[in-house]
Amino acid sequence: MLLSNLINPNEGHKLHGSNADISGISADSREVEKGFLFAAVPGTQQDGRKYIGDAVAKGAVAVLAPDGTDPSSIPPRISLVTAPDVRIALSCMAARFYPRQPETIAAVTGTSGKTSIAQFTRELWTHNGRNAASVGTLGLVTRKEKKYGSLTTPDSVTLHIILDTAAREGVSHLVMEASSHGLDLHRLDCVRVKIGAFTNLSRDHLDYHDGMESYFAAKTRLFSEVMRQGGVAVLNADSPEYGKLADICRARGHSIISYGKSAGDIRLLRHRVETDSQALQFEIFGKKYEARLRVAGLFQVWNSMCALGIVIGGGEDAGLSVAGIESLTGVPGRLERIGVSARGGVVFVDYAHKPGALENVLNAMREHVSACPGARLHVLFGCGGNRDKGKRPQMGAIAQRLADVVIVTDDNPRREEPAAIRKDILAGCSPSPNLREIGDRAEAIRVAIEGLEKNDVLIIAGKGHEIGQIVGDKVLPFDDAEVARQVLGGE
Repeated sequence: MLLSNLINPNEGHKLHGSNADISGISADSREVEKGFLFAAVPGTQQDGRKYIGDAVAKGAVAVLAPDGTDPSSIPPRISLVTAPDVRIALSCMAARFYPRQPETIAAVTGTSGKTSIAQFTRELWTHNGRNAASVGTLGLVTRKEKKYGSLTTPDSVTLHIILDTAAREGVSHLVMEASSHGLDLHRLDCVRVKIGAFTNLSRDHLDYHDGMESYFAAKTRLFSEVMRQGGVAVLNADSPEYGKLADICRARGHSIISYGKSAGDIRLLRHRVETDSQALQFEIFGKKYEARLRVAGLFQVWNSMCALGIVIGGGEDAGLSVAGIESLTGVPGRLERIGVSARGGVVFVDYAHKPGALENVLNAMREHVSACPGARLHVLFGCGGNRDKGKRPQMGAIAQRLADVVIVTDDNPRREEPAAIRKDILAGCSPSPNLREIGDRAEAIRVAIEGLEKNDVLIIAGKGHEIGQIVGDKVLPFDDAEVARQVLGGE
């Protein structure tokens, strides 16, 4: 494709040099091939312009760089495109190079629930006969295959390749997770999002964002900038941020579908925990519906309501969509039931690694434990190294307040001293015989399972579906679910 077909002067793009024929795009000089355009993205750690020489040596014929880049600094015969914001330009150029996108695209943002909502939405669309896919923490999932990914929101070039390929293979409906990083770094720009959903906001990623206002502002970009005017916004009516988001959406001409307990277009009227499911009654635009959700946790009820809002907002029949709730499955590592201990305790693995998520999980399982007199709720968790330290004592306090037995262990210590991370967590706790510190995660899981009595519930929190533990700069094999199964099998 000619370079002139990728750039847009109305977006501030300027071409210096010849109209090169482009065979591919990459922002990673190591992945550049002959005929590629190399995007020299300025980063927080280093300037991508340092790698222009490497990209040219590998065959790049054009370079995208920030305004102010001197054309004479580019090797001879190499075309230069300058733009006010290289990240935005890269996303839009990728969208032109990979032009196909599924007809209906939904994006979900918020601190918690994105992965479950993406899966539930894909499953509801599939139940309704749509060729659907999801993109996010679990990778790309279609009715034919699953490809694991490393980011909640892939980089813009990878994302547009995914969208183009999915559309070419007949996917008509696609839902994706929209992380605050992805939104802030313009990875979703030029994605034709018709439906945007917001779940909640709690402390997270403050190692990246300047504070909660900055974090929330990144989330709002989905509605204020990424979605085209006149889209559909699915908003949590119980969230304190609802009013601000609703104002943003109205200003953009988006229609709003709200969901919640006390108010909303999709409202939960009744909830009853059963042995293997949750019996629900909804009111959707004034009409009542009954449903049975075979996934544990009250927060999964909210996630299913958000998914309903997305599919209904995309034009699906409410009754048909509610009927699909019974077929919803849990996401691996999200309140995943692992097994029962020798004395009758039930073990779950969950990805909760943020204060709000941990609180939601423990509150949800407290209801199940309360149904069995004498049963206790146990939780085992840690916190990641080189991440927001402020959430550590918060999570310690939440765990001790909501669980009967707490074990603090290591998560992904990365380059921090594990004992220092555990100390930060324990700073939020009070001394108690039901509070233990066990650094070795495998040993902690063994001790936790062996301490279960009949009808007790253990939540192994923090890593969920992950199959590695980051220690220093190495990723060591570690799977919470597999370790727990080995302990249960050896009891």
